[in-house]
Amino acid sequence: MKLVFTAKHPTEAHLIRGLLQSEGIAAEVRGDQLYGAFGELPVLPTVWIREATDEADALRLVGEFLRGTPARRHHHERWICAGCGESLEGQFTDCWNCGGARQATT
Repeated sequence: MKLVFTAKHPTEAHLIRGLLQSEGIAAEVRGDQLYGAFGELPVLPTVWIREATDEADALRLVGEFLRGTPARRHHHERWICAGCGESLEGQFTDCWNCGGARQATT
């Protein structure tokens, strides 16, 4: 296990975990259940990857995400979900209606 990110709150940690998992990197959040004690205990949620060999890719993905790179990549490009036909805004990678993933553009 390798620590790749310390979040400000559990939601951010789970968002980063989901990002990594969507890219095929096994990850988990630790410390999110203790966040309620923040202030009394020095606990912030952390994201860990299972394979040290994924560290470089994980750090790159987290860095790109924090800089807003994925959001800018698809800015204002609406797309139609292949699974259910829902029209979605460009910043979304998955369909809110059926959970289908955005298809890669060629």
